Amino acid sequence: QVQLVECGGGSVQNGGSLRLSCVASPNIFSSDGVAWYRQGPGKARELVAEDMSGGRTNYADSVKGRFTISRDNVENTVYLQMSSLKPEDTGVYYCNVRKSYTNWWGQGTQVTVSS
Repeated sequence: QVQLVECGGGSVQNGGSLRLSCVASPNIFSSDGVAWYRQGPGKARELVAEDMSGGRTNYADSVKGRFTISRDNVENTVYLQMSSLKPEDTGVYYCNVRKSYTNWWGQGTQVTVSS
């Protein structure tokens, strides 16, 4: 059983920045895939960024150059640094960890960007 707790969401203005954190319990390993997804109002959940085992990263086209995913396997934490935020980035952001083909999800944290 893996528990994920996200924090760092909030309300910012267009162009602002936020950093989301996700603490995993009991742990994450370098072989685990980690990712952030989001679900905007009336939209399906979508992949925002992922850090696959081996250090490969992948970003949605809409966030490339603005968002950065990182991880600290010692602190069992996954981060999402978000800059130049836009109103269309508004949504609930979910942390995801993949261990041995099983997906674990956090409860989500709300990000609201006002114009």
